[in-house]
Amino acid sequence: MTNTSAFDAPLTIAPDAVLIVIDVQQGFEDQEFWGDRDNPEAEQRIGELLDAWRRTDRPVVVVQHATARGPLTPGTPGYELKPVVAGVEADLFITKTVNSAFYGTPDLHEWLQQRGATQLVTVGIMTNVCNETTARMGGNLGYDVVFPIDAMHTFAMAGPDGVSIPAEQLARGTGAVLHAMRFAKVVTTGDVLKAV
Repeated sequence: MTNTSAFDAPLTIAPDAVLIVIDVQQGFEDQEFWGDRDNPEAEQRIGELLDAWRRTDRPVVVVQHATARGPLTPGTPGYELKPVVAGVEADLFITKTVNSAFYGTPDLHEWLQQRGATQLVTVGIMTNVCNETTARMGGNLGYDVVFPIDAMHTFAMAGPDGVSIPAEQLARGTGAVLHAMRFAKVVTTGDVLKAV
C-alpha cells in the first residue's frame, strides 16, 4: 500500500508527477450501450489538469482501451480519443485490453521506474473500473497515487441480484475504498491545481 506518512501528509504534487489519462474515448458517448453516467463535468476537469501539466512541463501518459467488439473496437469511431485528449502530445502512449493501465503496451511500470517517478495522478473513464484498478495496482506497487475523483466518470451497473446501482453511488464507493484502504489520496481537481 501507499506509504502511510505520505498518505497522511498534506497534498503535494511532485515536479515530475505523472498524469495518467485513462480511456477518454468516443465510444463512452454511446448511452444506449453504457447507460446513465455521472459527473458531466469530468471531461472539463480532465482538460484543466492537462493544461496544468502542459504549463508546468510535467509528464503525461495517455491510455487507450481496445476491445474485440463493442464501442471501443479499434478501427471504429468509438475507439478514437475524445477531443479533450486527442491533441495531447503524450510522453507515453499505452494500448491495453484489460482494466489496469499497468497491463498494457508498452509497460507502464517499467517506464515509470526508468524515469524514477514516484507519484501518479489518475483521471479518465471509468471511475470504478480502469481508474480504480490502475490506482489499486499503483498503490500496491508503492507509488503515491492521487485520485481526483471529479476528473472521471462511470455508469450505472447492475449487481448480481439484477438491481441497478446509480453511477454516483458506484463512484462514491470507489472513493471510499481507495481512501480507507490507502490505495490512493482521493481529492478534487481543485486540490490538485492548488498544489501544482
